[in-house]
Amino acid sequence: MGFFDFVKGIGKKNNAQPVEQPNAPAASEPSAQETANKLLGLVKGLDLGITGLSVGYNSTTDLATLKGEAPSQAAREKAILVVGNVDHVARVDDQMTVATAEPESKFYTVQSGDNLSKIAKEVYGDANQYPKIFEANKPMLKDPDEIFPGQVLRIPA
Repeated sequence: MGFFDFVKGIGKKNNAQPVEQPNAPAASEPSAQETANKLLGLVKGLDLGITGLSVGYNSTTDLATLKGEAPSQAAREKAILVVGNVDHVARVDDQMTVATAEPESKFYTVQSGDNLSKIAKEVYGDANQYPKIFEANKPMLKDPDEIFPGQVLRIPA
């Protein structure tokens, strides 16, 4: 899919447990490898079925790189979004493949004052279509009322 830009500094805090716990005591600023491990833990925690999943992170450019094969386009997009919506990630380089080709979803950046009904009205012409957006963003969204400005959401066709 390519590169995806996100708003750095306003996403969710990366409090996930790293996939591999380092033996060294934690420093005040995590290393790029520790951050990559935590991002990997976030994606694996969604149980998206991505095989050969790896996540790299460059702390100088705030770029996260995703590799692996996703079982569906939806799984691929969810992995991109869960990593990109972390507070210190500014960009995601998607190098994943998809087992079965499917149409890509549109991405929408939440603005101040938005809610899922307002977004549904804008993109589908019907505010009552908000559950479609909510379902497309599960399990990253736990509640349709808990979205924040700068967050990027999947908007299925």
